[in-house]
Amino acid sequence: MTGEHFVDDQGEISKSQIKRELQALRDLGKVLVNLTLNQLDKIPMSPELREALIKAKNFRHKALKRQLQHIGVVLRNEDAEAIRQALEALRQPDRQQVKELHQLEQWRTGLIAGDQQVLNDIIGRYSDLDRQYLLQLVRNVKKEQEQNKPPKSARALFQYLKALKDE
Repeated sequence: MTGEHFVDDQGEISKSQIKRELQALRDLGKVLVNLTLNQLDKIPMSPELREALIKAKNFRHKALKRQLQHIGVVLRNEDAEAIRQALEALRQPDRQQVKELHQLEQWRTGLIAGDQQVLNDIIGRYSDLDRQYLLQLVRNVKKEQEQNKPPKSARALFQYLKALKDE
């Protein structure tokens, strides 16, 4: 079993601690069941655990609950910490992508607000930028906002900024 054990005065492991560790393994199993097959390939695990996880994807309700119990038992023989680290590594690209999207939103907001510093930063970063097209998109966004129209140009501006960043 993984984790630290609390030992009482007689040198025995606390039953409560064992239960907490087993519940943590079952919770880890639930997370693993929700991964795609492609994501499972990136997690270090035994073939037995992989097979149990794939089977669990086809179960519902009580059968799924029993399978999760079984996965918890199988996880006792796995390196749970290595699995958790691999899961965290899988989540990192998502966080980076969210950070980049926030940056794009800030640029768009700054451009619409007329922030010259934002415009200069973008022009400085991207040499292949079409300045005239960018400014036209910004004007169109402002015009749409004044007329309470749908944000078609705001989306186009965001997509243009995203395309610049992806190049």
